[in-house]
Amino acid sequence: MIHRRHLVLLAAALAAAAGPAVAQEFPPKRPITLLVGFAPGGAADAAARLIAKQLAENIGQSIVVENKAGAGGNIAHQQVAAGPADGTLILLGSSGPLTIAPHMMKLPYDPFKDLAPITRGVYFPSVLVVNAEKGPKTLAEFIAMAKKSPEAVSYASTGPGSASHLTGELFAKQIGAQMLHVPYKGGSAAMPDLLANRFTGYFAAPPTALPHIETGKVRALATTGLTRPPHLPNVPTVAEQGLPGFVALNWYAFVGPAKMPAPLLDRYNQEIVKVLRMPEVRDYLVKHGLAPHPTTRTELAEFMRKESAQWGAIVRERKIVGGE
Repeated sequence: MIHRRHLVLLAAALAAAAGPAVAQEFPPKRPITLLVGFAPGGAADAAARLIAKQLAENIGQSIVVENKAGAGGNIAHQQVAAGPADGTLILLGSSGPLTIAPHMMKLPYDPFKDLAPITRGVYFPSVLVVNAEKGPKTLAEFIAMAKKSPEAVSYASTGPGSASHLTGELFAKQIGAQMLHVPYKGGSAAMPDLLANRFTGYFAAPPTALPHIETGKVRALATTGLTRPPHLPNVPTVAEQGLPGFVALNWYAFVGPAKMPAPLLDRYNQEIVKVLRMPEVRDYLVKHGLAPHPTTRTELAEFMRKESAQWGAIVRERKIVGGE
C-alpha cells in the first residue's frame, strides 16, 4: 500500500525532474525577442539584426529584434530584468546601462543582480565627428573652442549615462573644460542634428558615422582607441593629438533575465559565440568598425565589474547626475 507521504515525495521528485527540462528547453518553442535599447539605424541595432538573423538560422527559431529606445537604453534593460525566464527574451545590452547609469541615478533594476551575463558581443572606439562645413577643422581647434568659455562646445550622446556621454565627459576632464551635453535616443537620432549643425560634435559609433564621413558631410577629428582603426586609417587617435593615454572603448554584450536557468544561459552563450566566430559575420562587423569579442559568461561578469568601477570613478569625480 502506497502511503500519502510517499505520493507527495514522488510528485515532488517528478516535478523536480520535469520542471528544469521545460524551463531549460532550447530553443524555446515560442519566437525569441532580442531587445535593443536604442532607435533603429544605430550601431547596436545593426549588430543586433545581423547576429539575430544568423542565430535564428542556426537554432531553427525565429528571432524578432525590437527597439526600445529611451533613457539611454535603461528602459530596455529594465524590461529584460523583469522578463520571463523561459529564454524568449534576451537583450543586446550596452556599457552605459550595464556599468555607468547605476552610478548616476536610481534605477528600477540592478545590472548585477537582475540581469545575467551571456557573452560580450563587440567592442569599438568612438569617432569624434563634426559638421564638415561649419564645424572645427581639427581636434586642436575643437579643444580651443571648448576652453574658450563654459558651454562653448556642445556634444551629443545616445542618452544620459551612455558610453558616448561618458566619453565626452572623460574628454572634457582631460582637456580641463566644460562641454554642454545634448542627449538623444540613439545615434541615428543624433546624426541628422549634427548634419544641421545643431551641436558641435559627437563621439559616434563607427557604423553611425562612417556613411556620413564617406559622403563628406561630417569630418572625423579623432578616434578614441589605443590605435587607429582599420576603417579609418587616416584619422589619428585622441592620444596621438596631445592627450596621451586617452582611451575610451564602447561595447555591447548579450544578457538575459537573472532568473533564467544557468543551462539555458549556457546554451545561449554557446550559440551566440558560434555566430560571432563565423567568418562572414566577423568580416561584416569589422567592415563596419565593430570588433567581435565573444567571451564566457564568467569573463563578461568580471569585465562588467571592472568597467563599472572605472566609470563610476569618473561619474563621481565629474559629479554627473542622470537626466541632465
